Amino acid sequence: MTSDVDRGSTFWIELAVSDAPRPRVAASRVALAANGHAPSETAGVVLYIEDNQSNVRLMQRVLQRRPGVRLLHAPNGEDGIRMARDERPALIFLDLHLPDMSGEDVLERLWQDRELRRIPVAVLSADATPAHPSRLKAAGAVAYLTKPLEIREVMRLLDEQLAAARPQESEP
Repeated sequence: MTSDVDRGSTFWIELAVSDAPRPRVAASRVALAANGHAPSETAGVVLYIEDNQSNVRLMQRVLQRRPGVRLLHAPNGEDGIRMARDERPALIFLDLHLPDMSGEDVLERLWQDRELRRIPVAVLSADATPAHPSRLKAAGAVAYLTKPLEIREVMRLLDEQLAAARPQESEP
């Protein structure tokens, strides 16, 4: 390291030469065994009801890891409910704080519709109040994930829910 007052510092590191990195086959096998399918096979339509564009962009980047997944976006509760009726997504990610109604109201309205209640809803919220997860799961949510999101948890949930929504292949 060298340092000059009012000019800055220069740092360097020296790394030892190593062999080429090993492929991460074990993690793929674990995912396949746990879900019954490879994550790259995950496919379906996901609706994200969220008014914060930064959160939507993050989810778009995250879901690029699953090329078979198509993400739809609704910026408010009314549009989300309408899109759920029109598009019949395999999974809904729902924020609790929307500009026109609460996410709890959206969940309740989805559950009032016999067809829409079949769509699994995962709540994604920055609200980590201890009572929220149990109350919303009792109201029909399949999961309650707090922001900032743990990406592995989002991907696990996505893979599980879309695999469950896929028609099962019939055996000969």
